[in-house]
Amino acid sequence: MKILIDEMDDGWDDKLRELGYDAYSVKKLRTDGHKLRTDYSVITYAKENSMILVTRDTESGQACEENGLPYVLLDNNEIFKLVLEKLKNY
Repeated sequence: MKILIDEMDDGWDDKLRELGYDAYSVKKLRTDGHKLRTDYSVITYAKENSMILVTRDTESGQACEENGLPYVLLDNNEIFKLVLEKLKNY
Protein backbone atom coordinates (compact mmCIF):
# COMPACT_ATOMS: atom_id res chain seq x y z
CA MET A 1 0.00 0.00 0.00
CA LYS A 2 1.41 3.36 -1.07
CA ILE A 3 0.43 6.49 0.83
CA LEU A 4 0.56 10.08 -0.37
CA ILE A 5 0.66 12.72 2.36
CA ASP A 6 -0.75 16.07 1.30
CA GLU A 7 1.38 19.18 1.72
CA MET A 8 -0.06 20.33 5.05
CA ASP A 9 1.22 17.24 6.85
CA ASP A 10 4.67 16.99 5.31
CA GLY A 11 6.82 14.91 7.65
CA TRP A 12 4.16 12.31 8.31
CA ASP A 13 5.61 10.38 5.37
CA ASP A 14 8.87 10.03 7.32
CA LYS A 15 7.04 8.80 10.42
CA LEU A 16 4.99 6.32 8.40
CA ARG A 17 8.10 4.99 6.64
CA GLU A 18 9.68 4.41 10.06
CA LEU A 19 6.66 2.21 10.81
CA GLY A 20 7.11 0.27 7.57
CA TYR A 21 4.68 2.07 5.27
CA ASP A 22 5.49 3.06 1.70
CA ALA A 23 4.73 6.77 2.17
CA TYR A 24 5.47 9.86 0.11
CA SER A 25 5.01 13.58 0.61
CA VAL A 26 3.49 15.98 -1.93
CA LYS A 27 5.94 18.65 -0.77
CA LYS A 28 9.00 16.41 -1.23
CA LEU A 29 7.76 15.11 -4.59
CA ARG A 30 7.31 18.72 -5.71
CA THR A 31 10.89 19.48 -4.61
CA ASP A 32 12.00 16.49 -6.71
CA GLY A 33 10.42 18.10 -9.78
CA HIS A 34 6.91 16.62 -9.87
CA LYS A 35 4.23 19.08 -10.96
CA LEU A 36 1.83 18.83 -8.02
CA ARG A 37 0.59 22.40 -7.57
CA THR A 38 -3.16 21.81 -7.76
CA ASP A 39 -5.59 19.48 -6.01
CA TYR A 40 -6.35 17.91 -9.38
CA SER A 41 -2.66 17.15 -9.98
CA VAL A 42 -2.27 15.63 -6.51
CA ILE A 43 -5.37 13.45 -6.88
CA THR A 44 -4.35 12.37 -10.38
CA TYR A 45 -0.85 11.48 -9.14
CA ALA A 46 -2.33 9.40 -6.32
CA LYS A 47 -4.65 7.62 -8.75
CA GLU A 48 -1.93 6.92 -11.34
CA ASN A 49 0.38 5.53 -8.65
CA SER A 50 -2.28 3.51 -6.77
CA MET A 51 -1.88 5.56 -3.60
CA ILE A 52 -4.09 6.41 -0.66
CA LEU A 53 -4.28 10.19 -0.24
CA VAL A 54 -4.08 11.51 3.32
CA THR A 55 -5.35 15.10 3.36
CA ARG A 56 -6.97 17.82 5.43
CA ASP A 57 -8.42 19.40 2.30
CA THR A 58 -12.17 18.74 2.27
CA GLU A 59 -12.42 19.39 -1.47
CA SER A 60 -9.72 16.82 -2.18
CA GLY A 61 -11.51 14.33 0.04
CA GLN A 62 -14.79 14.97 -1.76
CA ALA A 63 -13.08 14.59 -5.15
CA CYS A 64 -11.63 11.25 -4.06
CA GLU A 65 -15.03 10.16 -2.76
CA GLU A 66 -16.78 11.11 -6.01
CA ASN A 67 -14.21 9.25 -8.08
CA GLY A 68 -13.91 6.13 -5.93
CA LEU A 69 -10.31 6.82 -4.92
CA PRO A 70 -8.97 5.73 -1.53
CA TYR A 71 -8.33 8.55 0.93
CA VAL A 72 -8.14 9.51 4.58
CA LEU A 73 -9.71 12.89 5.31
CA LEU A 74 -8.54 14.63 8.46
CA ASP A 75 -11.10 17.41 8.50
CA ASN A 76 -12.51 19.17 11.57
CA ASN A 77 -15.20 16.51 12.01
CA GLU A 78 -12.61 13.74 12.23
CA ILE A 79 -10.44 15.76 14.61
CA PHE A 80 -13.49 16.48 16.77
CA LYS A 81 -14.23 12.73 16.95
CA LEU A 82 -10.68 12.15 18.20
CA VAL A 83 -11.11 14.85 20.85
CA LEU A 84 -14.34 13.23 22.04
CA GLU A 85 -12.64 9.82 22.26
CA LYS A 86 -9.79 11.29 24.31
CA LEU A 87 -12.25 13.09 26.63
CA LYS A 88 -13.98 9.78 27.38
CA ASN A 89 -10.77 8.66 29.12
CA TYR A 90 -11.09 11.36 31.78
